[in-house]
Amino acid sequence: MQYNLNIQRIAESNRMNIDFSNLPFGKVFSDHMFVADYDGTEWTNLEIKPLENLSVHPGNLAWHYGQSIFEGMKATKGADGTPLLFRPEMHIERLNASARRMCMPEFPADLFDQVIRTLVHMEKDWIPSEDGSALYIRPLMIAMDEALGVRASLKYKFIVMCLPVGPYYAKPVSLLAETKFVRAVDGGVGEAKTAGNYAASLYPAMLAKQAGFDQIMWLDAKEYKYIQEVGTMNIFFVFKDKIVTPATTGTILKGITRNTFIKLLNAKGYEVEERLISIDEIYEAEKSGELLEVFGSGTAAVVAVVNKISHNGRSIELNQEDYKVAPMLKAHIEGLRNRTIADENGWIVPVNMLESVS
Repeated sequence: MQYNLNIQRIAESNRMNIDFSNLPFGKVFSDHMFVADYDGTEWTNLEIKPLENLSVHPGNLAWHYGQSIFEGMKATKGADGTPLLFRPEMHIERLNASARRMCMPEFPADLFDQVIRTLVHMEKDWIPSEDGSALYIRPLMIAMDEALGVRASLKYKFIVMCLPVGPYYAKPVSLLAETKFVRAVDGGVGEAKTAGNYAASLYPAMLAKQAGFDQIMWLDAKEYKYIQEVGTMNIFFVFKDKIVTPATTGTILKGITRNTFIKLLNAKGYEVEERLISIDEIYEAEKSGELLEVFGSGTAAVVAVVNKISHNGRSIELNQEDYKVAPMLKAHIEGLRNRTIADENGWIVPVNMLESVS
């Protein structure tokens, strides 16, 4: 189905005022955004317009009770300048899974596809060409009812913003295994990409940074034993004979980059296990020489190599110069995104002019 999008173009682009060789992550926004309203029955007021502030009532339910979900995806450019998306259908599937868990309306997949293609085509000149850079796309849904009371809102707003970004992690990261605070529990909302999950992580993440670490490595909420994920990423452990990543049992995000890596590794002949993995197993493997690499995966970071893990006063230090799997995966994803590697799985979706509203 083709939807009627009301498009208002900016009078003068701000792009010429941006230093694309020095892009801080998440602070530079492109010219336009998409906005739609859910009136309790259907999505209406479908607009692409110049980026602007919202006018929101102080009684907005999202502010008081946390009905807010989002996604993160990227657009890059091929050698011919065509904007390219990476597995966009998985992002709308995950967005709608988050919406169901947070008692919010789903957003139509075909409308999402049209909006993303149209907006990315309009903002194609904002896609950076530097290595490791991309146009980060942030879909967001928030409650809009103006009333206090613990209940699901009837009205919602859906927004898509675009941000040119450089690499998320330019250097290896150090991790502190958390033994007091938890990110998520069985039966909770850990699997949803909802704002509250990130709000709850801020204080322990601050403490970890004060202790000299880049990120937290979350452990399970019952025994503080089994590894779940890192603050902004899923996590992989490379052993001599296999690669292990924590199973998505409801407490961690079903990462799209995670899913991609598993498929790539399987295709390249690696044995990948999705299962419970304890912090003690990691230390024993490091002690015996079985642990070779640790790295995170995510849309923003793609691959983030880990050079240190600390838990209850004991530490593992790894030399990223010896890593082979992590850089191979990163090079493969970047090669797919700039079309220097053949896309055998149909993951790359070109955004052509004829498929967009001009």
